Amino acid sequence: MTALTLIRHGETDWNLDQRIQGSTDIPLNDTGRAQAREAANLLRTRAETEHLVVVSSDLSRARETAEIIARELALEAPRQYAGLRERSYGEAEGVRTSEFAERWGDWHRAEVPGAEPWPALRRRALQALGAAVTDLRRQTAPRQASLIVVTHGALIREVMRHASAGAFPPVGQRLANGSAHEFLFEKSSLRLTQPSKPEPARV
Repeated sequence: MTALTLIRHGETDWNLDQRIQGSTDIPLNDTGRAQAREAANLLRTRAETEHLVVVSSDLSRARETAEIIARELALEAPRQYAGLRERSYGEAEGVRTSEFAERWGDWHRAEVPGAEPWPALRRRALQALGAAVTDLRRQTAPRQASLIVVTHGALIREVMRHASAGAFPPVGQRLANGSAHEFLFEKSSLRLTQPSKPEPARV
């Protein structure tokens, strides 16, 4: 069994401007770097008693957030996984969220030209998390270790929905920059441990 903490990257200027980033590689701003340090502080007590390993998406906003967390906690430099990238939003990338609704309608049902389908995002996310857990176990065995995964909002939402059979997060709830979400990965199942404890979902 492996504990996973999925952390959304810190703020970027596009987050601040309410623009959709997707696979566009937008860097952190100073607020985002402060959020990364705050996320590290929340992990500090765990780092004193657990063996933590940090990984991330290879997009710069996630990579830098992970690097700040690892540096603050004196952990090894993070490994990057392209499979942990944000969903590609196709023609919607760079568009403000208010304009998105006007052009394509409801966020969860909109069909945006060139966007990655939600089921494909979920498959990719689960495959990437499985690969990261496998690498962690090989790297740290026989010692038990926990994985800190810095990734993106839409990807975390899909993983949460998978692990909670669609119960979480509630429709309309935004996952804040720097927020952390706890899971347990055991064999081929993934379980959300916050905010509830539903039955494991098959990976």
